[in-house]
Amino acid sequence: MKRPAWWRWPAGAWADWRLSTRILVPSLALLLIVQAAVFLVVRGSIERNARAQIQHELQVGERVWRRLLEQNAQNLRQGAALLAADYAFRDAVGSGDLETIRSALDNHGARIGADLTALLDTRLQLRALGDTPDAAAISPVLQALAGTLSRSEQGAQIALVGHTPYQFVMVPMRAPLVIGWVVMGFPLTAGLADDMRQLSGVHVALITQGQGDAAAAQLGISTLKPTDLQALQAAGLDVSEFPVDGDTMVTHSVDLRASNGEVRTLLLRSLSEVKAPFAQIQAVLAIITGLGVLLFSLGSVVTAQRVTTPLRSLLQAAERLGRGQYEQRMQHTERRDEIGDLANAFDRMRQNIALSQNEIRQLAYWDRLTRLPNRTRFRDAVREAIADRQAGGSHAPLAVIVLNLDRFKHVNDVLGYAMGDRLLKAVAERLLERLEGIGGLLARMGGDQFAVLLPAADPASAMTTAQLLGESFVQPMSLEDQRVDLSAAAGIACWPTHADDADTLLSRAEVAMYAAKSRTTAVQLYDPAQDSTSTQTLSLLSELRHAVEHGELRLFLQPKIALADRRVVGAEALIRWLHPERGMVRPDHFIPFAEQTGFVRRLTLWMFEEVARQWAGLQPEDGLLRVSVNLSTRDLMDPELPAKLMELLTRHGVAPTGLCLEITESAIMDDPQRAELTLNRLAELGFKLSIDDFGTGYSSLAYLKRLPVDEMKIDKSFVMGMARDPDDAKIVRSTIDLAHNLGLSVVAEGVETADIWDQLRALRCDEAQGYHMGRPIPALEFAGWRAQWQQTAPLP
Repeated sequence: MKRPAWWRWPAGAWADWRLSTRILVPSLALLLIVQAAVFLVVRGSIERNARAQIQHELQVGERVWRRLLEQNAQNLRQGAALLAADYAFRDAVGSGDLETIRSALDNHGARIGADLTALLDTRLQLRALGDTPDAAAISPVLQALAGTLSRSEQGAQIALVGHTPYQFVMVPMRAPLVIGWVVMGFPLTAGLADDMRQLSGVHVALITQGQGDAAAAQLGISTLKPTDLQALQAAGLDVSEFPVDGDTMVTHSVDLRASNGEVRTLLLRSLSEVKAPFAQIQAVLAIITGLGVLLFSLGSVVTAQRVTTPLRSLLQAAERLGRGQYEQRMQHTERRDEIGDLANAFDRMRQNIALSQNEIRQLAYWDRLTRLPNRTRFRDAVREAIADRQAGGSHAPLAVIVLNLDRFKHVNDVLGYAMGDRLLKAVAERLLERLEGIGGLLARMGGDQFAVLLPAADPASAMTTAQLLGESFVQPMSLEDQRVDLSAAAGIACWPTHADDADTLLSRAEVAMYAAKSRTTAVQLYDPAQDSTSTQTLSLLSELRHAVEHGELRLFLQPKIALADRRVVGAEALIRWLHPERGMVRPDHFIPFAEQTGFVRRLTLWMFEEVARQWAGLQPEDGLLRVSVNLSTRDLMDPELPAKLMELLTRHGVAPTGLCLEITESAIMDDPQRAELTLNRLAELGFKLSIDDFGTGYSSLAYLKRLPVDEMKIDKSFVMGMARDPDDAKIVRSTIDLAHNLGLSVVAEGVETADIWDQLRALRCDEAQGYHMGRPIPALEFAGWRAQWQQTAPLP
């Protein structure tokens, strides 16, 4: 049921009250509700008891009234009997002396207070009537009453004479036989009603109505006040109760059984008069209630103070705890009630927080696993070192080296996190050993990342130290019969060359580290061109967009030659940027930035668009020229890449078999599962897949075996070193044999001399790519170059 709006408590009002008010107000409200309930119950009980008492008093009053009438009738009978026994009166009756009879009737009636006296003969006929002004009205009444009175045992009867009720008695006169009847009548007067009022405390009102009288009943004598009579007449003479001046009169009707009409006595009692003694009780109860509310209020205030005063103390203590003040002991801990329990709980919390804070302070600057300084401590150390130099006016350089372990996530996935934690501890120990004698601060920055602060190192010495740290991973880690090969990429940033403050210095060392990982080099010094947040690259993204939209990019191709017959069998698509102001921009000046920002996806699609558009013009008269396009890590992570490429090739009418997609090992290993899923979809569409720069990444052969690749490209660092380094020659030979055993074709990059060409051909390498055959040239010039190659190139 929905409550009315006035009933609902205002939102938030209760929540704004203080606790002492919340204790006091509900307690007083409950007390007042109880007292009000008691008051209503008492009032109702008084009302019921008063009405019951009135009914009892009216019933008693009826008996008293009837007793008064009976006593009055008895007096009349005695008086009539005395008259009937009087000798002289009997003699006058016997002689028929009417004057004497009337005189005796008048005198005797006057003595006993009878207003009406009469003598009836033995036939109950009127013989004589005392002095009365209304004889004509009395005679028929006496004639009608005579028979009734003669048969009545009491010899008394009420009758109306006009509208006045009379009480009549009749006694026989004997001598010794009945010689007549003496009749006496007494009007029911206000005196009798007053006697009734004095005896019983009940008001009396007589109501008469003659026989056959068409008029309404009339109100006769009464003890009521005029205003009460008016209220009774206004309410009606037959009501059981009626209101009058804020009071209620309760009535009780007594029928006097008149012989010649209706005579009723209406007994009345005031409800207020009966309730008056109880009103005093109600007043006393109200006084007691007021005193109780006052005492209860005082008690509630005292109780609330006993509760809220300690709570305020605890609140102040909690605020001190919030400010980090844990020394002061809680108050009220000596109490043995709930407040004492709460104070003791707060005190225990204070002690526990103090202990925890002390432990936090101890651990805030130290890595729990390796016991090395953490990132916060390392950052503070770098800031302090820079501040010391700035305060002393020194410009002595310092360097920060950030190292990130390669393939650590893979170790966690394979060996579990517990083994990964042990591996991190072992790495920390090795790095500390390498730093002995150098004087640097080693810290764990989080995860698989470490950092070194070199207080007095320029870029050259920092590079040397970073390479020394890299040698820590030459020997595999041995953990519980598990040998783990690890490597790390290191980034270096120096103050004040690369940054002016500690945060920027750390950030740029991380940028250099990520650049080292992306280029698969062990150590990388910070270069603003690598940093997408540096001032040199703030406008580079918008310039790249402008280059794509306004045709500043150029498609270059570097040929791939079959070593067996020297035919041009393919070409690698390369991108060049012809800047309107800076001229031809080298790819390594914008490709790393594009990979960092994700714009490389846009460049990849531009490359495919250009290759597909010019593909038909690049094809020879006989055979197929397959064009290779490089895919980045972000490309492989795009689940919509296969669909985008197919839509593009379909638009230009180029089959997927005419293209080869080159993917680096590092791009695959960033997320092997997603990469494998994307490569499988591309292979199903018909694209030829190639592993680029093989030997520089960290992929396992077991994993590569699962990939749907068709070709393996040997990194140029191994190919170019074949002529002078036997180890590089062995690596190339092993890679070619491995690839052929796996059913893959092999492409050698970096073929710059005829000697390397001959060695690769002897090793049965399939294809070669490098400056010895041809540099990257514009795509529009590729057909002319191919024709010239075929004419000048010696046959096998």
